Amino acid sequence: FFVLSFTRSIVGILFISGPLYPFGAGDTMSSRSDDGSSPLIPLSRPFVYFGNAYQQIYVNHNGHLTFNQAWSSYIPYRFPAHSTIDLIAPFWTDLDNRGNGNIFYQQYISGSVLQQATQDINQYFPNLGFSANLVFIATWDRVAYFPNSGTVRLFLWLYMKSNAYCKGNRYNTCEAGYDTINSIHHFSIPGSFQSNFTMFSSTSNVNVAGRWAFRTDHGSRGCTFNGENNTKNTKHRSPIIFDLW
Repeated sequence: FFVLSFTRSIVGILFISGPLYPFGAGDTMSSRSDDGSSPLIPLSRPFVYFGNAYQQIYVNHNGHLTFNQAWSSYIPYRFPAHSTIDLIAPFWTDLDNRGNGNIFYQQYISGSVLQQATQDINQYFPNLGFSANLVFIATWDRVAYFPNSGTVRLFLWLYMKSNAYCKGNRYNTCEAGYDTINSIHHFSIPGSFQSNFTMFSSTSNVNVAGRWAFRTDHGSRGCTFNGENNTKNTKHRSPIIFDLW
């Protein structure tokens, strides 16, 4: 399970009002570098992403996550891209954490965070019978756009949340969603690549403003709306949530 979230909350608090997952306390902070990435992060449990089981992940500074290698791309492209990588993009745009903001990440294998994830996913997908055994959260906290104009923040874990908007200029075009190798499975959240302060915080596919939830087990395609889906239950279930606030 992954959580990805952009917000404007204060750094260092454990919980925020609303549906946000915890961040700050106990997190690892990524280095300060434009177009940089975290080091390889071993996952305590494998994450099955549309049939591919990954045991590591990279938190890339420009608002996306990859599995096999770090990725510095700062100019988003539209999904489907028919590329050679599996990609989760909670808020892919040109960010620069050298001056403002921090990028954090943490994984959980027990405790209240797993309980909350289990509760949320079973609410959104009532026939799934999901029980979280790993939660990974990545947070972009008030990171500036390049070249240092405005700020945004994000979390990662099988869930994304964001207090973010896209500005329609060269640097601040954004893509939010996911794509897979050869784009067999892909989805762009409505508002991606739109100009004039497109807000993600008021839309949802699970009736919670700003929140998008997706299944990434074998057979999922596109997104599910209002918690309904037509895919079969499988042994490997790895839902993701995007919170866009």
